[in-house]
Amino acid sequence: MRSGARLARAVPVIAAGAVAMLLWLGSCPGMNAQRAEAQTSGGDDLRPVYANAQDVAEGKRLAETTCAKCHGVSGISTVAGVPHLAGQRAAYLYRELRAYQSGARGNDIMNGTVTFLSTDALTNVAAYYASLDPAQPAPGNEAPAGPDPVLAGKTAAAGCAGCHGEAGISKTPGIPNLIGQDPKYLVGTMTAYKTGQRKNDIMKTMLAALGDSDLSHMALYYGLQKPARAQTPSAGDQAAGQAAAAACAGCHGGQGVSGNPATPSLAGQDAQYIVAALKGYKDGSRGDATMKGLAATLNDTVIKDLAAFYSAQTPQAPNVRKPLSTAEWVQRCDRCHGTNGNSTDPRLPALAGQRVEYLEKVLHAYKNGTRRSSEMAAMSDGLTDTDVSDLAAYYAHQKPRAVVYVTVPPR
Repeated sequence: MRSGARLARAVPVIAAGAVAMLLWLGSCPGMNAQRAEAQTSGGDDLRPVYANAQDVAEGKRLAETTCAKCHGVSGISTVAGVPHLAGQRAAYLYRELRAYQSGARGNDIMNGTVTFLSTDALTNVAAYYASLDPAQPAPGNEAPAGPDPVLAGKTAAAGCAGCHGEAGISKTPGIPNLIGQDPKYLVGTMTAYKTGQRKNDIMKTMLAALGDSDLSHMALYYGLQKPARAQTPSAGDQAAGQAAAAACAGCHGGQGVSGNPATPSLAGQDAQYIVAALKGYKDGSRGDATMKGLAATLNDTVIKDLAAFYSAQTPQAPNVRKPLSTAEWVQRCDRCHGTNGNSTDPRLPALAGQRVEYLEKVLHAYKNGTRRSSEMAAMSDGLTDTDVSDLAAYYAHQKPRAVVYVTVPPR
């Protein structure tokens, strides 16, 4: 534990009964004498505040008249999207109530409910809810866990190896390499084949039974493979192709490595596939107005030269990271929110046993910026919708535990 006045070497004992002690954040003009004596000197934002049985009883009375309709008399919410408060950390509750009171949190109902409550009232309500037994975890033995997306992608891609080669490295002339491409481009291309926007009966049939998640997993799997050139021959003049490729660099990159997820990389691609694609754009069998205009002036020799140049270039890995598993995300979340979501930091909320749809709502709010926290924004930025669902389910299934804070004498 950190020493000094910031924590005042004291932390709250949260329990129903005679005396509870909680950590109160902020200045305190409305405190009674007993609480004022517990304050440390200076302007620290974390100070010990004592709440006795009378304070907790007053908090209960106020909670029953003000909060129970949504959060339940016992702090166990029965309303979808409304959090449980029982057993939550008192300092966290107090700080959130103050945030609603100041309008910093965009919730008109909560803002209006707490607007006229005094500092003591907020402290008492926080102490009351913190003194209650937490909600039981969501029913079920354990939280559902989604599949490993990379492994799922590899499994889904097994049917592609016959044409596109193991790990997407083509050995068949006319069949494209799949690695070295941004997953967004691969998903878009597969979707175009699946819907018939791109004409290829074999591809349409192969993709017909795959859902959106399968396509995403396959694209991720190929995006994470070590880039390598197609193991196929090429004809044409590479030097002449390099000169002709100057007009393509704006979209496909100087060496055929695209910086735009929507635009394919050409480096290391099978030469015959590039030739067929350019001829398709030229005759209109491939529909892209920009590419049709650029290919219209190319003769067969220039097309072969371009293909020879690009097929000889070294592909690069796209900017894609292997996603974290639910267990890995949990390890990151537990650093602040405690083991299995049982926070031992009075400033941070416990997650264990919380309503699953509330956890999902909050994580999405941090992701889209409607709920602001620089730490949570950074943590949630890489979460997919599946990650959010899995994390919320995991913590909703954990057993919540009341926390006991022990007073530590100064050294």
